[in-house]
Amino acid sequence: MTENSDTPDGAAPTGASGSGSAPTGASATAPGPQPEPIRFFGTTWVAHDGSYGLRRAGAAVGSLAAAAASCFVLRFAYQGLEIADVGSFVGLLVVLMFAICSAVAFRKTWEGFSRRPADPSREDALRGLKTIGFIGSLLAYFFRTFTEAPGEKLRREEYEAARARFAKRRSSRTGNPAARKATKAKRPRRT
Repeated sequence: MTENSDTPDGAAPTGASGSGSAPTGASATAPGPQPEPIRFFGTTWVAHDGSYGLRRAGAAVGSLAAAAASCFVLRFAYQGLEIADVGSFVGLLVVLMFAICSAVAFRKTWEGFSRRPADPSREDALRGLKTIGFIGSLLAYFFRTFTEAPGEKLRREEYEAARARFAKRRSSRTGNPAARKATKAKRPRRT
């Protein structure tokens, strides 16, 4: 979440995607926090504008198609192991490895949609495991698009909290602080 309002007029805030980056009714240079873009959705998740529904449908179809194509490629790899005659034990280990890695990748990806990782170094250590189980990540992405853009709930909570903090800071800073100090100084003191 960026709370920077120092972007020049006419320039998009840093980190915003080009398509649909400004929410409806708000300019790109509006003061206050800016919504964090989501991959494939930009900031259309804020007001569900900019063909948000089509993007969700496209993300669902795309992730399911990628998962199906990946399973097809893995089937060729398994057939290669059968042709190499490495034995049923090695074939079983490969199938178990992909199944376990996909289950872990699904769980970690699903959790990543609702909360930030508590320990980023641990997430970095799991990157290889999640890469092997990429089918699980694709399926998590597919199932999440039925309810929202993946990660929308988390980013919406963070964005609304940042807007509330910004509004609170703005309301507490109303008026000229120099004028308040001057009025305090003019009051006669009681002795």
